[in-house]
Amino acid sequence: MKLLRIDSSARTASVTRQLTARAAEEWKENNPDGDVIHRDLSAIEIPPITDDWSATHLDPSKLSPGQRSYLSTSDQLIDELRAADTIVIGAPMYNFSISSPLKAWIDQIVRIGKTFGSGPNGPRGLLEMKKVIVITARGGAYEKGTAREAFDFQEPYLRHILGFIGLTDVTFIHAENQSRDQAAASLESAAERITGLLADQNRQAVAF
Repeated sequence: MKLLRIDSSARTASVTRQLTARAAEEWKENNPDGDVIHRDLSAIEIPPITDDWSATHLDPSKLSPGQRSYLSTSDQLIDELRAADTIVIGAPMYNFSISSPLKAWIDQIVRIGKTFGSGPNGPRGLLEMKKVIVITARGGAYEKGTAREAFDFQEPYLRHILGFIGLTDVTFIHAENQSRDQAAASLESAAERITGLLADQNRQAVAF
């Protein structure tokens, strides 16, 4: 069993980093023989999508050394995703959306022939049978049915793009109101949800 922990906050002591660390620890307790891979997106240089990205449409045998080098980061990040059984993504909300490191990571892992294919019925995600936990931190709250829901461009986008590559078993845990008096209570509630969710997943795996 493998867990991939992804951090995307630019802040070293961020709320999402605290919670993804909690999730990794809980998962390791439930899976003592499992491996945890930690990918800190703020600690690596992720190449932008340029004209060189057209190499993703070529036969791998026809790639030049320069094209192989350009795609090497994408290859590595996709290999990490493929190897993981559970994926934990720390996603702070920046300006109602996601951080630039997380967007850069998404641009590298949404790749034809690797994470999605094209068939007679349109695109089809190729990453299946994986559990994803997205842990967010937000200054406010964006509950469904409220006026502020319309400002949430984070969860809807992540659900859509993850589903596009086949990751449809996705649970969101929000640490909301982090710029308000409710911050500590919301953080503790999110931590408790993480513990409960991973315990439930472990019980289901044992029962299966």
